[in-house]
Order: sequence, then C-alpha cells, then structure tokens
Amino acid sequence: MKAYRIKIHSWTSSFRYPNLISGYQPTLDVPPISTVLGLINAAAGKYIDYQNLRIGYYFEYDAKTTDLETIYQIELLSKKNHSYPSTQTKSNVMKREFLFNCNLYIYVEDSELANYFKKPYYPILLGRSSDLASIDSVDEVELNRTESSNNLKGQIIPFTGYNLPGVIQALPKYFTNSVPRNNIGTEPFSVISCKAKKANFNINAYTDKIEDKEIDIFFHEINFN
Repeated sequence: MKAYRIKIHSWTSSFRYPNLISGYQPTLDVPPISTVLGLINAAAGKYIDYQNLRIGYYFEYDAKTTDLETIYQIELLSKKNHSYPSTQTKSNVMKREFLFNCNLYIYVEDSELANYFKKPYYPILLGRSSDLASIDSVDEVELNRTESSNNLKGQIIPFTGYNLPGVIQALPKYFTNSVPRNNIGTEPFSVISCKAKKANFNINAYTDKIEDKEIDIFFHEINFN
C-alpha cells in the first residue's frame, strides 16, 4: 500500500492523562489520536472535519523521567452570574513526567494532508507549549500488509474488539470546534509503549522499515459525521 510518512521530532514530549488535573502528572507513552489529528490541524491552519480517514502512527522515545514544575493557580470568582479571574495568584510546585528525544511517524494516504507538513501554518507541538517539534521529513513509502502482526508497539489500539495487552485508558479521538470544546469518540484504548517486547497479535497491520527496524503500523478508521 502506498502511503505518506511524516516524521516529527522533539527533544521533549508530555501527553497527560485526561482525568488527572492536579497532583502528580504522569505522561502517556503514546499520544492519543486527538493529538495526532490536532497536529494535522495545526499544520493545515484550520479545523478539519475528518471523514473516511485512514491514519496510522508510531511514537518512540529514548527515556522517561520526572521534572519539577512551578504552576500559578488563579481563583475563579463569581458576581451577578458572571465569572472572572481573581487578580491574586498562588504558586505551587508539582511533579511532571516527560519523555526525552522523541520521534512521531504519521502515516496518511491523502497527499493533501501530507503536504500540510511541508509548510506548517502553526507551530508543531508534541504535547505542551514547551514541547516544540520539527518536521524532519515527508516521504512517500510502500507498506506491506500483514495479517499476523508481531511487532506492534509505540501505538494505541482500540481495546474493544482487539483486547491487546497494555495500559488501558479511555481517550478521546477528537474535539469539537466549539467553545467550550467537547470530546468526540471517547473509547478505551490499549496504550502499547515503544519499549514493549515483541508479541504475536492476530491483527491486520502494515509493515514499514524505520531506520533498519521493522514496525507494524495499525491504521485507525476515522469518520466524524
């Protein structure tokens, strides 16, 4: 199968668990689909209504560690059914996990989506605003289909219907273009780290060779009506 592979690199990345707001902030080992679709939107410079999209991606990193981060808390006040932020702030220190020396490979079949990354409209971030990333390459590749994947890692796979081992986490697929934004397509996923050992899965995937190592890529079917 012909596809376009976009390689994105960053020194640091952090993908927070959606239900954790305060306290220790761990990071997911793989970005959610919503993050990857958001990267395409940032490159395109517009909100895209994705329909009949097949997309795969592989994420790898060299190390994971924890940093101390200063945050500033602002109280939200209410007066006459109107909310406004307080002028007083309170500082706090929290621990946050982050990933070091990261690469994200995105696979799409649509050349228009791939071309957005040749001249991105907005900055590309792999996580938070401090996780600035660069576009290393946009290449056309040939992927070989396999019906029995044995090297599926660095990805998230829908848990329902596949039941693959990994960290099980409910994640949104996308967000609305409204204020406030709403989750779209939240479902449980198996988060399989790039550090996971090889395992045989009875699952359809496409094999690519990335820097002398073969990786099986699972393609998600995205269709938001």
